[in-house]
Amino acid sequence: MSIALFALRRLGRGVFTILFAVTVTFLLLRLLPGDPALAIASPNMTDETRAALLTQYGLDQPLIVQYVLYLGQLIQGNLGTSFTQSIPVADVLLQRLPWTLLLTLSALVLTIVIGVPLGVIAASHKNRFLDKLVQVFGVTGQSLFVPSIGIVLLFVFGLNLRWFPIGGAYDEGVYGLEWYGSVLSHLVLPVVSLTLIQLGSYVLTMRATLIDALGEDYTTLAKAKGVPGRTILWKHAVRNAMLPATTLIGLQLGFLVGGAVLTETVFAYPGIGRGIYEAVTQLDFPVLQGAFLLLAATVVVANLLTDIAYGFLDPRVKTA
Repeated sequence: MSIALFALRRLGRGVFTILFAVTVTFLLLRLLPGDPALAIASPNMTDETRAALLTQYGLDQPLIVQYVLYLGQLIQGNLGTSFTQSIPVADVLLQRLPWTLLLTLSALVLTIVIGVPLGVIAASHKNRFLDKLVQVFGVTGQSLFVPSIGIVLLFVFGLNLRWFPIGGAYDEGVYGLEWYGSVLSHLVLPVVSLTLIQLGSYVLTMRATLIDALGEDYTTLAKAKGVPGRTILWKHAVRNAMLPATTLIGLQLGFLVGGAVLTETVFAYPGIGRGIYEAVTQLDFPVLQGAFLLLAATVVVANLLTDIAYGFLDPRVKTA
């Protein structure tokens, strides 16, 4: 099977996944307690004005009609208008998207940069002190909860030591290089929090797959031929161990997106996650629908790219 056909089949599955996510999101939001009309209608409005607003946003229509109208808007590339901000949802999301990308991609890169060496150290020192230490770290990381670790980091490094800011994305009134420094200082605690949550599972996966790779026949044969142990480890074993680790990267992006919602809420970071929290409290359906659609599409695209990368790394996947 060619890479193009392989990618096309994965893309088709991704489209159905996004449609399913859109449908579930649309229905679940309508089950939230409260009246979304309160977000757009003032108590001082006349009944006629309130009815006109509800008609404008389609909230006076039956649920199935609202769903069909929503799908029609999506096909045209229209995500709707925010109830509370009265601006296009696309503009709301574009204002917040760069901050979420900065946070999640920084955490993902940091997870890989730290996770691969830790996994290699654990596997190459199997059942020894360093291995057991890494395993304890990995299991502990898997058991952490985003708000818990975030609050601890805020209390220790933000409130007590005052090493880092406790909220926001940058300081007001700063420009140039000082602004970039402010952005980095505000980014540290959210990134560390999100990285710690993901790092444990990545390290343990890397360790397990590398131990399996070191026990394969090709590594035994390489040892018999006198190939140096470092060459066997990095050139052969690590390369093959990266296959399942690559898949985990795609899967972890979904967890990173979910973790970003909680992380941004704890640190008052102005990304899409924080926007979702604010939209829930305001019952701003269009913003919530647009945000969940964007997050679902991000996860689907990430998994598609992961599948394609896996197909390049392991040709057996294409012919499976």
